[in-house]
Amino acid sequence: MAYFLQQLINGLSLGAIFGLIAIGYTMVYGIIGMINFAHGDIFMVGGFIAIIAFMVLGLLGITWVPLALLVMLAVAVAFTALYGWALERVAYRPLRNSGRLAPLISAIGMSIFLQNYVQLLQGARNKALGTPPISGGITLMDSAGFSVQLSYMQIIIIVSTVLLMAGFTYLINTTTLGRNQRACEQDMRMARLLGVDVDRTIALTFVMGASLAAVAGMVWLLYYGIIDFYVGFLAGIKAFTAAVLGGIGSLPGAMLGGLLIGLIEVFWSAYFSAEYKDVAAFGILVLVLVFRPTGLLGKPEVEKV
Repeated sequence: MAYFLQQLINGLSLGAIFGLIAIGYTMVYGIIGMINFAHGDIFMVGGFIAIIAFMVLGLLGITWVPLALLVMLAVAVAFTALYGWALERVAYRPLRNSGRLAPLISAIGMSIFLQNYVQLLQGARNKALGTPPISGGITLMDSAGFSVQLSYMQIIIIVSTVLLMAGFTYLINTTTLGRNQRACEQDMRMARLLGVDVDRTIALTFVMGASLAAVAGMVWLLYYGIIDFYVGFLAGIKAFTAAVLGGIGSLPGAMLGGLLIGLIEVFWSAYFSAEYKDVAAFGILVLVLVFRPTGLLGKPEVEKV
């Protein structure tokens, strides 16, 4: 029981990170109906910006952990949001009125560009954080010599995810920007006729998704203490799988899918073979899509005529 509880905590922590990335996929798809395959690399860029900010703060002698973390978060979100805005402006906006294939190829091209861009600037080696700024935790129970640990970093990940999910749900359901986003999702042309600035709304959606990816990149760095230029591809594919599993276009579905992918990975690694954890996750996705193609919380897409 203790071992199961420990893996449950680990799975929820990992799934919360996947969920944060998956929200970016589902927000963009919900408005323009296209998958941003460069979003995983935006997450990777956020992690690299966070580690650069951490190193600069160390050189400046800023060692008080709460202040250092706040500055890291602000810098990572600001610069990663700028990357998200540039991605929309360069790779999507010029191709918005073309077929679905052109923006898809453009997004894949931007993904490859960002991977190589970071590799050239930072090198191909893993970048380690060194001494983790947040350590320690709480012992929940001891059973037969096995201790169930809830680390402070895991608490931060879960609490931050819950707060961000609640904040974005409130923003989309009650604010003017949220109403504009929902209007663009239903009918972009009619929204434009009614005075909605469609270009601005889509750009802000990319910025919001990139900001969430920056938070995910920073907590990934703090949780694992290491990052490399290729991590965005792997985490991005799993987050995209989470978005599809939960129901692409649904924010609660993206978070639910992220939690499920994290739990499947961790429990499969703990009780079976860690080498096949990705096979298990994608196998569950295939089964869900066979029996429920819209995902767990997705709704059937109605074609407007």
